[in-house]
Amino acid sequence: MRVISETGDQLGIMPTPDAIRTAGEKGMDLVEVSPTSRPPVCRIMDYGKYKYTQKKKAQSAKKKAMTQSVKEVKLRPKTEEHDYQFKLKHIQRFLLDGNKAKVTIRFRGREMAHKDIGMEMLKRIVRDVGDMATVASEPAMEGRLLQMVLAPSPKALVIKRSKDEQRRAEKEEIKKVKKKDTVSSKSDSPGT
Repeated sequence: MRVISETGDQLGIMPTPDAIRTAGEKGMDLVEVSPTSRPPVCRIMDYGKYKYTQKKKAQSAKKKAMTQSVKEVKLRPKTEEHDYQFKLKHIQRFLLDGNKAKVTIRFRGREMAHKDIGMEMLKRIVRDVGDMATVASEPAMEGRLLQMVLAPSPKALVIKRSKDEQRRAEKEEIKKVKKKDTVSSKSDSPGT
């Protein structure tokens, strides 16, 4: 088997018992890295430490990963202008927060005969949201519901990142001011 040292140097091809003995002398483990190659490749390493660092890397990657949920906004074909604008602001806020927005138009009774009104409303939403969103799923009828999903565009994600950085900077500034205030209040208090 081909053996690689803990520093990454090639120790050459050696029999399995010799490789195990070499790893034992160094107080490390012999780990098979590539069992399918000829000869198999093994590495001398501290396996417990290796597993620990892999776990930490996975946790930090999970922490940095952006979670994206689907927020829903429900409308009716007869939704008035003020209510429409109110719902539009919600959609824009969802997109700026990095979430997808599911827009649902519910038809009742005779409204089913006028699906074109619902389609026009969805097209208007796409126009009004502008370049902050991309259509993730085209409008589709599912029973009495006309649904469409909007995903945040790269522009919306850039705006979100800048807002997040701004919030983080403001929090740091507040922490500095509080820390400064506590230090100054301790020095102002009379000694006993």
